[in-house]
Amino acid sequence: MNYELEPILAETFEIADDGQTYTFSLREGVLFHDGEEFTSEDVKYTFEWYANPENAAVTGNNFVSLAGVETPDPYTAVISLTATDAAFLVLAGTTFILPEHYHSEVGKDGYASAPIGTGPFKLQEWRPAEVTTLEAFDDYFRGRPNIDIYRETNVPEESVRTIALETGESDNAVWPLTAQDNLRLMEDDRFVVLRAPALSNNHFPIDNTKPAMAEKEVRQAMMFAMNRDRMVDDLEQGLAVKATSNLSPGLQFYYEPDVKEYPYDPEQAIALLDAAGWAPGGDGVREKNGERLSFVCTVITGDQRNRGKAEVAQADLSEVGIEMNIEEQPVASILAGFGTGDVEASIFNWTYGGASGEPDARTSLKTGAARNFSKYSNERVDELLDLGVATTDPEERRAIYSEIQQIVAEDVPFLYVMFWEWIEIWSARVKGLPESIVNTNAPYRLIYTYWLEDAE
Repeated sequence: MNYELEPILAETFEIADDGQTYTFSLREGVLFHDGEEFTSEDVKYTFEWYANPENAAVTGNNFVSLAGVETPDPYTAVISLTATDAAFLVLAGTTFILPEHYHSEVGKDGYASAPIGTGPFKLQEWRPAEVTTLEAFDDYFRGRPNIDIYRETNVPEESVRTIALETGESDNAVWPLTAQDNLRLMEDDRFVVLRAPALSNNHFPIDNTKPAMAEKEVRQAMMFAMNRDRMVDDLEQGLAVKATSNLSPGLQFYYEPDVKEYPYDPEQAIALLDAAGWAPGGDGVREKNGERLSFVCTVITGDQRNRGKAEVAQADLSEVGIEMNIEEQPVASILAGFGTGDVEASIFNWTYGGASGEPDARTSLKTGAARNFSKYSNERVDELLDLGVATTDPEERRAIYSEIQQIVAEDVPFLYVMFWEWIEIWSARVKGLPESIVNTNAPYRLIYTYWLEDAE
């Protein structure tokens, strides 16, 4: 619940004094969903698969320091690194283990549509962008789940998710509700509320290679032009804090508040654009060297909460001569579109350091990283990201991530807006919930221990 590491598939682990060798003693008798036993060979296969750049794994950067994996027996995995990696245990060590016998046969795409694991629930049905249905795994090593079926339905519209909660059709909303609905349901005794500071940045990723976003001065002007206070106070009803860089203030030890700030200041935005040579055109949209300062922001289909912020930004940017058009697409299309260059900008939540309490942001800030949506590239940031995992000294790491936040605030690779207070609304009929949380993902990892009050 509080970003504390808990051995699950491993009973114990040891770290060598130089921080470059990890020895995991694995649990015996753990079964995959097809009945095959989990062993150290599966650990070896998983780590080496993610470390292989040819596989283009989204989290591949977590394994760049992997030197090799030895398996002296079925229940011991010895992992060697090429250098100290302070984030390795938190990021790589918590990776879901792939079953070698199955994944090696069906491949990445086959596994994505029909995965098997060692967890408390196994896949019953998956319809992309519609519904995922899981059923209890009778042979789960920590005991069969109390809940027989766990179903997650993809409902982009906040209003529909709220109705599902109120009618009893749903017991929880994984995706958030509107601030107004959160405040209302928080006062309803039919629900249990869990609250935690979000670590994911509610932001506009913007393709830094596009002419309209390539200049730092333009990106800074966009920040000055947006009334983020209005977004926090009116749209989120105060259940959020303005972002100051990539890390959330919820990551207290590593958060750096002393960075360049961007209060709402349209005049400053105009001055920056004028100085950068972007002059108003005949239709009021600024131009430079034949390029119009215009782009498309693609919002997730049905995402009313973020669409509202996009519309505020659209109006604010228009006031300083920047044209932002809004379109909608499914989330999968947007994420893919950033990779192909077909999506110029969007708005959603993503973590740029902070996942599981670890500030490492190599997967989202490093040049060429799989989830570097904005295609940001800064040599000093790349160097700092590597330095940040090369030392285990907390104070040294804090200084490194402080500098990263200062550079990100100066460069504005994406338009960071706010960090929500994450509100988890659960039906009161769900029993066994924790009393409080710090980690917003933690309640879902414990679903196998919950039970329903009215279940037979």
